Amino acid sequence: MTTSATESWAAMTPAERRQSRIEEWLSPTGVEFQSAAAQNTYRAGVTRLVDAIECKKLPDRVPIIVSSTFMPADLYGVAPYTAMYDPEALASTFMQFLVDYKPDYYFTPALIGSGQVLELLDYKQYKWPGHDLSKDQGYQYVEDEYMVTEDYQALIDDPSDFWLRRYLPRTFGALEPLSRIPAFTELWEIVLVSAHMIPFGTPDVQDALRALMDAGRAALAWAEHIGRFEAEAKGLGFVSAAGGVSKAPFDLLADTVRGTRATMLDMRRRPDLLLQAVERLTPLAIKQGVAGATAQGNPIVFMPLHKGADGFMSDEQFQTLYWPSLKAVVLGLVEEGCIPFLFCEGGYDSRLEYLTEIPAGTSFCIFDRTDMRKAKQVLGGRVCIGGNVPSSMIMIGTADAVRAYCKELIDDVAPGGGYIMSFGTAMDEGKPDTVHAMVDFTREYGVYS
Repeated sequence: MTTSATESWAAMTPAERRQSRIEEWLSPTGVEFQSAAAQNTYRAGVTRLVDAIECKKLPDRVPIIVSSTFMPADLYGVAPYTAMYDPEALASTFMQFLVDYKPDYYFTPALIGSGQVLELLDYKQYKWPGHDLSKDQGYQYVEDEYMVTEDYQALIDDPSDFWLRRYLPRTFGALEPLSRIPAFTELWEIVLVSAHMIPFGTPDVQDALRALMDAGRAALAWAEHIGRFEAEAKGLGFVSAAGGVSKAPFDLLADTVRGTRATMLDMRRRPDLLLQAVERLTPLAIKQGVAGATAQGNPIVFMPLHKGADGFMSDEQFQTLYWPSLKAVVLGLVEEGCIPFLFCEGGYDSRLEYLTEIPAGTSFCIFDRTDMRKAKQVLGGRVCIGGNVPSSMIMIGTADAVRAYCKELIDDVAPGGGYIMSFGTAMDEGKPDTVHAMVDFTREYGVYS
């Protein structure tokens, strides 16, 4: 932003910032709509979702978000391996899915990632199709302590240095030599420059830098296909379900950085240190979400929530270790005019009262195994809710069963607005008849008179 634009933004209220982002979202820069009808469809989709989120007035009908990872490719017989190694096939099957199923909002194929990039960097944290897994399987996390106990203070003191010289060398085999470079915070005087550069002349560090450049070239080639898909999807009138992405700070640490097992032990053995790390990550989570939303011209920030689900931790632990930092991220995003999209995986029945602390009409929650009637009772008119069409029903159920389930949701939860039809989780697989049943039935039946 220019100085004047920055000053103008600083003078806005959060509501004014959100409205500014929504107006940009309604008229996306650089998008060429294929017809006036496509542009009207796009604008109607944005308006429908905003109306549902703000809980101020009824949208024209219940919005439909098809949350997915590999599912669009799977529906056309394209294996996960092909989706990760052939970006043209990935983009074309995702586009065909939009054309054939016509959801209001889609999850970007960028979430699939490039297998080639992962291989070039020798990524250690996941197995993926064709790399320690069958070509027909989705990716799987490899549980380990990628951050050891002694790293806590390093993370708290300087997260960037921790990531560069400790975390990345453990999670990417090609970047292991970066553990031997000096801290850049020590480079502050002319007499230090020459000695500081010595490690960058060694063959192993240079190999690491070349691996980054090779991965960068592969990522650019992959991104060209993703970019063309996004432009075409919007040009046809489809709306992306998210612009930015972030996570609960506890999940940032516990999901992958420290790992589930180690973090569970830390909750008992060193909760104060764990809390310091979570608090240190909080402003970074806000910054990441805002940056993505701004870059994409879409105010929605997708936040998959994991460790705060029912049963993972006690209510006392949730109050101390999980909720305060998650709430701080939500409030920070709202302050910047963004719209947090809380993807509440697992059950959230015991956490619903906490969600009432979210500013009214600013965010929305998609639930997995939560009692939707209870969610409506607790959050209705304040926080937009969505879900929870079961993944099992989509994968092995019947179209009639899906329609009946969606009818009950619409009858019980949609009255008064503030409801979004969606799967309870991001789907790797699906059946054409059940996916069509959810989308088509909701479009026909979920109309507000």
